[in-house]
Amino acid sequence: MKKIIPLEEGDFYLTPEGYRCFTEQYLLKRGYCCESGCRHCPYGFDKTKNYKN
Repeated sequence: MKKIIPLEEGDFYLTPEGYRCFTEQYLLKRGYCCESGCRHCPYGFDKTKNYKN
């Protein structure tokens, strides 16, 4: 079971289309790479190459 991480200021922003975009701050708190190609991935995952640096 994954733990729930409460959202804090700076964890996300809304895109012009209205989607929630998680920041590097939140992704580091989460503690792992989901390999979904997140815009601000601090783990170096490249979705186009399916590769993690």
